[in-house]
Amino acid sequence: MSERINKFDDVEIATQAFGNPAHEPILLIMGAMASMLWWPDEFCQTLADQKYYVIRYDNRDTGRSTIYEPGEPPYTMDDMAEDAIRVLDGYGIDRANLIGMSLGGTIAQIAALAHPERVKTLTLMSTTPMGIDTSALPHTTDAYMAHAATGETVDWTDDAQVIEFLVEDTRMIAGVAHPYDEGRARAFVERDVKRAKNFVSATNHFMLRGGQALEGKLASLAAPLLVIHGTADPIYPVEHGERLARTVKGAKLVRLEGGGHEIHPNDWEEIISAIDTHLR
Repeated sequence: MSERINKFDDVEIATQAFGNPAHEPILLIMGAMASMLWWPDEFCQTLADQKYYVIRYDNRDTGRSTIYEPGEPPYTMDDMAEDAIRVLDGYGIDRANLIGMSLGGTIAQIAALAHPERVKTLTLMSTTPMGIDTSALPHTTDAYMAHAATGETVDWTDDAQVIEFLVEDTRMIAGVAHPYDEGRARAFVERDVKRAKNFVSATNHFMLRGGQALEGKLASLAAPLLVIHGTADPIYPVEHGERLARTVKGAKLVRLEGGGHEIHPNDWEEIISAIDTHLR
């Protein structure tokens, strides 16, 4: 694994790469408040072992990338999609296979629609279709919403409180197919919080807008689409993934039975196998 900072204009994006640069490139885009570490190291390396060049990066306001004062982020999801393309530029990659999860899936959709010449394939995990009416689809579960509401009482400048909230968050987004490992979750969260420049800045992600210029255009997506979605996802119930797959002609849907809003180690084999088949 190698790490570098990609600089463009007044933005710095921290990136890491796994594998051989001569292999087929994959760009991983993570979701709200989540640094690139939420693409687990071992997951990235296992994917690279399939002869892919795997790049992950910290979105703005996460990890070691540029951060802003919390409250009024001076950027949109469209800017974050441009960040993804700039990361490819920084590695000298003309076309890549994009994989986005949750908010990262929305960013990946914007990037693929705005820059079809740069996206070879698209894989969307645990996300929702952008630019179409999803009001009739099931909403985030009441249990998760109740948990999220407790975030308003968290002092986001207090690492101890942040860690406790995030550990509980990993419990709430977990699926039902596999046992929840709190020790593993806590060790990961502590690492993520410690690595961040200022974790409170990540709350800016909940104020973001974007993609308005691309509304209604998802069906015209040029890149072949794979959708991977857990059937027990509490944030975007599986119907969101099903609608996404129905919207894009030729899209494939992989349902992770009992899977949550997560990349669980017990699902890696199925996920990586599906991605490998899609890309080849």
